[in-house]
Formats: sequence, C-alpha cells, structure tokens
Amino acid sequence: MNARSPAEAIAETSAPHDDAFRQHALHREERVWLETNCYVDLWIELLHHYGCDPRAALNFTVTQAFEGDQFTFPKFSLDDIARLYGLQAQELAIYDTVEAHVREQTRRGQMVVAEVDSYYLPDTRATAYRQTHTKTTIAIDRIDTDAKRITYFHNAGYFALSGEDYDGIFRLMPNLAGDVLALFPYVEFVKRARAPLEGDALVQRSVELLALRLADRPATNPVAQWRAAFPEHLRALHERDPAYYHLYTFNVMRQLGSNFELLSKYLGWLNCHGVEVPSEIQTSAQAIASEAMVMQFRLARARMRSRTDPCDDCLESMQASYDKVIEPLAARFL
Repeated sequence: MNARSPAEAIAETSAPHDDAFRQHALHREERVWLETNCYVDLWIELLHHYGCDPRAALNFTVTQAFEGDQFTFPKFSLDDIARLYGLQAQELAIYDTVEAHVREQTRRGQMVVAEVDSYYLPDTRATAYRQTHTKTTIAIDRIDTDAKRITYFHNAGYFALSGEDYDGIFRLMPNLAGDVLALFPYVEFVKRARAPLEGDALVQRSVELLALRLADRPATNPVAQWRAAFPEHLRALHERDPAYYHLYTFNVMRQLGSNFELLSKYLGWLNCHGVEVPSEIQTSAQAIASEAMVMQFRLARARMRSRTDPCDDCLESMQASYDKVIEPLAARFL
C-alpha cells in the first residue's frame, strides 16, 4: 500500500473520523476554556465512549495546588474511574513493538492509551503536525496493521491516521526503529472490570469521593501563593521569548482557569442530581475561570506593547473567589 501524503492525512482528519462520533456535552457547551489538557480532554471523551458521564469524576478539581512554578496539572483519578465506572487503566508493559502490543490489546476489545509524538498526528496540523516534536496522549481503539492505519481519540476528538504517520507513531521508520537510545513510551490499556454505577448509586459514590478529595485540599489558598510569586514570574515573561510566554500561560492560567471551570460544571451536575450546593460556590468557581482568561489576554496585550501589567486586580479577584469555593465546599461535605 502506498503511504498517504501529509496532505491526504490532513484531509482525512479535518473532522472527527467517525460520523457517529459526538463530543460529550462538556466539549459542546459554552466554556471560557474550550480545552483543559490532553489527558483530561481525552478521558472526557473516553468515558463518554464507554457510555459513562465524566462529570461524576470531576471531584479531583478541588485538590489543585500551586506548585511554585505552575498549578497542579489537572488529571482524572484512575482509582475514581474504577470505582465509578468499573473501568481499569493498567500500565501496559512494552517489550515488543508498540504496534504489536496495540494489536493484541485492541483485538481483546481494550483501549490503548499511549504517549506519542504530535509531529505525526494530522489532527494537530494547526500546532505541531510536521512542525515540532511534542509529547501528547492518544487512545487507540482500532488498528489495521496491513493497511497501516489506526483510529484514535485525541483531545476532544476522534480521528484516523495512516501511512508515514502510522510508521512515525509506532517508530517503524528505519531512523526511528534503529535508535538504540530511544526509551519505550508509557502506555496504558483500559479494560471493563464491572458495570458502571448509575443513578443514585453513581451520585452517592461521587459525593463520597468528593469528601475524600476535600480532605486533601491545599492548606493555603494557592492563588495567594501564586500572587506572591508572580512579580518574579512577570520578570521572566518579559525577559524570555514568546514561546516561553505560551508555555507559561498553558501551565498556569489555563490549568488554573480550566480546572475551576470543570469544578463549576461538576457542582452544577451535583445540583441537577439532587445534591444541593449553594449557587455562590459554583459562581465563584466560574469566576476564577473567567478571570484567568482575562489575565492571560492582558499579559499578551502588555507584552505586545512592551509594557508591564502586574494584574493585581485579577489576582485579587481570583484569590477572593477561591476563598468562596473550597472552604465552603469543605464545610458542606466534610
């Protein structure tokens, strides 16, 4: 079979591959932050694919802390996914080619979640495809080794790739396969262990897990900690190149803002399922999301004009909003 050209691959993945695929409501509803990160967005669609509502597992958002140089990277708890939905994500030991392991696991009806190079993902044509080598996570549901073709979930979509991109993803190109210094990638497989919880049982377990997460909440307001560190961060933003600015805002503003927007969605889900949460808490969580976006735009504008904007009012607003979210939730559920 002739390898597909990059242009052909782009055409194939210009839209979600499967006509039956429909994004979960979290990716269709109006949001300030359309995406969170590749791991959270991927699992939202994976859970949706398995017929589960990912909103029940968004309680991890209450644990986000400030880590000195970034905010905690939001991630679904795999333990919670097992408890709520009966899905087990286990590490897949790689001792053969990744292609061979993917073939075996998908043959068994399991999904393979793998870290790959975005350079070979046509759906990233606007950012990384055939431009830069960056790590991202995809979930492969089908593979055709003869046709050199896979279908996969990535971020908030469902796509296909083939030909040279297939060889690149699985490191089958001579220059990649012969690299003795290359490490095996981290790969997981997802299997169904039991039926998912539904109805009241799902809601009750979600609330129980929320209480466990709130017990692990940060001891200090993380926005206040960021506010104290921000003057030094701001100096670095003005001294470094634009690429650094984009990396900083992704790991700070976007992870903070999108995390609290997901928390707002989770609180709304609880209210819709009979678990009363004061509306001010949900509103304050969403306010953090909105203010983080405002701050990102203000920093970009200041940078373009070679000016300094300390964004004190944005930071003060988010700090105050945080105080109206986490401790009131702890008082409500602990």
